[in-house]
Amino acid sequence: MKIRVWGSRGSIPTPGPATTHYGGNTTCVEVRLNDGKLIVFDAGSGIRLLGKKLAAESETKELHLVLTHAHWDHLIGFPFFEPAYMARFTINVRGGPSAKRSLRGYLAHQMKTPFFPVPFDTMTANFDFAHGDPKVRSIGHADLIPIRLSHPNNCHGFKVIEGNKQFVFFTDHELGHKHVKALDTDAYMDFCRDADFLFQDAQYTGHEYVKTRGWGHSSITDAVAFGIKANVKKLGLFHHDPDRSDDELADLEATLREQLRSVDTKMDCFAVREGMTLQL
Repeated sequence: MKIRVWGSRGSIPTPGPATTHYGGNTTCVEVRLNDGKLIVFDAGSGIRLLGKKLAAESETKELHLVLTHAHWDHLIGFPFFEPAYMARFTINVRGGPSAKRSLRGYLAHQMKTPFFPVPFDTMTANFDFAHGDPKVRSIGHADLIPIRLSHPNNCHGFKVIEGNKQFVFFTDHELGHKHVKALDTDAYMDFCRDADFLFQDAQYTGHEYVKTRGWGHSSITDAVAFGIKANVKKLGLFHHDPDRSDDELADLEATLREQLRSVDTKMDCFAVREGMTLQL
């Protein structure tokens, strides 16, 4: 599978000169499977540019849009997603096992008057909201497995397994605080065990987390410790704080890599960057 990042910023889009390297768009990650099937995680502001790319690809006619939850920064780009207005596209919208009927409502609500001038029903793509989603879904020869994360108002992470490769996507997941309906730490550890890539929420520094504990996002320190214990091969720090500049992220990334050299681990750690492409 090939993973391409269209948005890795948290909370709100942050365009400007201080975010040109790591990017200012909110969550959107493209996963292209080996058989060409397409999975898109979340519809943050990054999905707008992905939509332009897909609209120009005549061979792409179907995708699986997987929504982790309904907070605005993860849906804000959907009304500007060009394939949704094109009849040749089939968009299979998926979420956690309990989402079912709510998925259409998530997308349609933000397009209601007076929030947006174009209603959801204007979109001409063929939408499939898959009532009664199973806990494990097959997409081509790959499996998509959800797990409830620790975040206010519910959120789901996902694991894509294709052959012997595993990619885990844990956006908006607080490792240091157990929210309502969250699982025990061991369950998350087992879910991520030996993954090739883990994108893990790491919005705050340890100093910031003293004030933000309980807000639904992890500290960088907790994310790194979790990755090491789960024996993941590559840890991508995700959902960057909107106030974090490129220079600050680069310094944090360099410091972490230096610290990891003195620890008994083979795990690589990096800050996820908009435009980054990873091959599994």
